[in-house]
Amino acid sequence: MKKLMEISLGVVTSVGGFLEVGSMATAAQAGAMFGFQLIWAVVLGTICIIFLVEMSGRFAAVSHHTISDGIRERFGFNVFLWPLLAALLVNFLVLSAEIGGVAIALEFATGIGFQWWALPVALLAWLLLWKGTFGFIEKGVSILGLVTLCFVVGAVMLRPDWTAVARGAVPSLPVHDAANYWFMAVSILGASISPYLFMFYSSGAIEDRWDKSYLGANRAIAGLGMTFGGTISIGVLIVAALVLATHGVTQVDDYHQLPLMLISIFGFWGFVLFVASLAIACFGAALEVGLQQAYLVAQGFGWNWGEDRKPRDDPGFSATYTISLLLAAIPIALGLDPLRLTIFSMALTAASLPLTVVPFLFLLNDKRYVGEHRNGFLSNAAVIFIIALGFVLAVVTIPLQIFGGT
Repeated sequence: MKKLMEISLGVVTSVGGFLEVGSMATAAQAGAMFGFQLIWAVVLGTICIIFLVEMSGRFAAVSHHTISDGIRERFGFNVFLWPLLAALLVNFLVLSAEIGGVAIALEFATGIGFQWWALPVALLAWLLLWKGTFGFIEKGVSILGLVTLCFVVGAVMLRPDWTAVARGAVPSLPVHDAANYWFMAVSILGASISPYLFMFYSSGAIEDRWDKSYLGANRAIAGLGMTFGGTISIGVLIVAALVLATHGVTQVDDYHQLPLMLISIFGFWGFVLFVASLAIACFGAALEVGLQQAYLVAQGFGWNWGEDRKPRDDPGFSATYTISLLLAAIPIALGLDPLRLTIFSMALTAASLPLTVVPFLFLLNDKRYVGEHRNGFLSNAAVIFIIALGFVLAVVTIPLQIFGGT
């Protein structure tokens, strides 16, 4: 029972990495522009991330290494440097977008422009990371993140044509605006299959001191946690398809359009629920990505690391998330549109997949690390598919950004 209670790691990873401003924005955009037609992209992304999260948890529990540790040790620092640099860049854009998401929620709540909230949000995130523990962040975000279920409740209350919803789960060719359709599909996959998400999960497993006895719980945590995020994303897409389209919104190009999704269902409380959902999901993501930046650098250079340590015991780790949060807040404070940054960063995230997942495949088949718990046929097939998908996304992302980006 104690191990199953660790489901909170899956939920916090899901709320902070899967369900955040990227998933909300891309799902809302997809629903407004293409109805239910892109549900398949959310489903595919959810299945892929379930496999990757399960494998990262298994790798950490058996080898007592994080993914970053394993890549650096197995392939050497020179090889690790490339996924490190790519991940740091992409994570920086995502972190900035998440701070922007919280700032937007605060603008909705107070009427004060989002630019003014960027630095205070970064300061609060830093304070929690500086003073808090991994368990406090893990449990707190997972409990507060339950408010995002309002999108699922809203989707059910709208009584959609469930047959049409089911058809949307099957990949199909676009009936119009092909460039935007595929760009949104790439952005959804980027929001779903984020390298920082499963890398964070492996670090969290080490923080929680997992061992082989957690392997069964790990499968449940990965499946239930990621399914939680995927279900909410589908709920957002359904609500956007039914609400925004009926109000003549066929393209989400202004974040002020987003609260309409829940206001039309719950009235004033819909506005409150939307603001709370956006703030909590994005703040959880900012904490997670800030930590992941520190995990990456500290593990890559062999420094002491751990959220449960005192900052004086891991100064490099603490300095990394401090600097990351400050720098990521600056573009938002200067007025960069968080919605446009979000869509772009999600597409770029998808393109960066191969750099992390290719060495991951070798690690999960290396007996020195995982012994008898190495990947089976199904897991290897899933990773090879994700690698192939990542290469395709890497090739098409820039053209789609040019011709289909909004």
